[in-house]
Amino acid sequence: MLTAMFLAALILITVHSQETEETITYTQCTDGYEWDPVRQRCKDIDECEIVPDACKGGMKCVNHYGGYLCLPRTAQIIVNEREEAAAESTSGRNNVIRRTPADPQRAPPNPTHQIQCAAGYEQSDHNVCQDIDECATGTHSCRADQVCVNLRGSFSCQCPPGYQKRGEQCVDIDECTLPPYCHHRCVNTPGSYYCQCNAGFQLAANNHTCVDINECDANNPCAQQCYNILGSFICQCNPGFELSSDRINCEDTDECRTSSYICQYQCVNEPGKFSCVCPEGYQVVGGRTCQDINECETTNECREDEICWNYHGGFRCYPRNPCQEPYVLTSENRCVCPVSNAVCRELPYSVVYKYMSIRSDRTVPSDIFQIQATTIYPNTINTFRIKAGNENGEFYLRQTSAVSAMLVLVKSLSGPREHIVDLEMLTVNSLNYRTSSVLRLTIIVGPYAF
Repeated sequence: MLTAMFLAALILITVHSQETEETITYTQCTDGYEWDPVRQRCKDIDECEIVPDACKGGMKCVNHYGGYLCLPRTAQIIVNEREEAAAESTSGRNNVIRRTPADPQRAPPNPTHQIQCAAGYEQSDHNVCQDIDECATGTHSCRADQVCVNLRGSFSCQCPPGYQKRGEQCVDIDECTLPPYCHHRCVNTPGSYYCQCNAGFQLAANNHTCVDINECDANNPCAQQCYNILGSFICQCNPGFELSSDRINCEDTDECRTSSYICQYQCVNEPGKFSCVCPEGYQVVGGRTCQDINECETTNECREDEICWNYHGGFRCYPRNPCQEPYVLTSENRCVCPVSNAVCRELPYSVVYKYMSIRSDRTVPSDIFQIQATTIYPNTINTFRIKAGNENGEFYLRQTSAVSAMLVLVKSLSGPREHIVDLEMLTVNSLNYRTSSVLRLTIIVGPYAF
């Protein structure tokens, strides 16, 4: 198969200026040729090397000046030395290599005939001139810091990417001073550069822009709660915990150490919370306050001949009939000594049993119990005194009216303990009538101040 053949032409345009005496020459080669700046002439382009799959159907490609031929692989090529030389000498002007079928009257050409190739070319196995790749053969003169680029009939020494020529040397280009600029930071490297992002950011797909890293979604470094913010994150703790010094982990908040008044009795710290407990005989009310349990209503363990008396933190069982000889029980808790009994003349007429409870370490002075006459006789005078049970001076009896008096606690009492105080009311009249009655008060001091 024979392709179309092209003419190579060198067009010289010379411009003369009378004022400057300068000559400017413009060169242009026709299709199939390229300008050789070294030899200052048009040189042939080897299409068989640059055209991918130039010939089809098993044909072989044979280059010639200004074009190429697709011939059977068994075809012989006749080179006209005279025409080829003319083409080299005329720099491509009016050069056409004409290959015609062999004349049957002429002897076949000598296949070993050597052709003359221009500088930068060599004879191929097909007896045609082909380009010498000086870069592959190592016959170039490029420096170690330069890159050899093969050209038709020659070569060129260029700087590798990221470098620029300065004199005879290749120097690195600082891309960080040129757009496109990095979003955050640019790092120049020999022949290249790369972008870096500040902490909390990462490079986007374009390798220039920095986008925020959602640390909470990526690896959630927080021990409990994580909140993403631009370029960073913050950790928070659940109620009952506080951030440790590393601002990541959470430590239990010991609420019991923050205040000694957080619980009325005892605070128990727990992971993330606390709880209040009360001593035996009390129950927790409202999460923090201790309230006395009335065992007489819940778990009355007293016998039937006993009465249950509840006090702060516990209970006591007392006999239902507290009377001792010669006294007899006349009503609940009231014992009377009969007048008919001669022994009773020297004893108080009646003894009334009362019970009360107070908290430990009660503030003093404090009014705690009032005694009052139940029967008022005309023209009588009533006086009150503490008859027994005040050996340490914890109490004082203050008369508040003609028929009543107030028992005052003047020294703080700590429980648990029990005090029995006899309060006597003495009644006299103008006829020398004299009688007395005793109120036997049992004071139970609880173990706690609540």
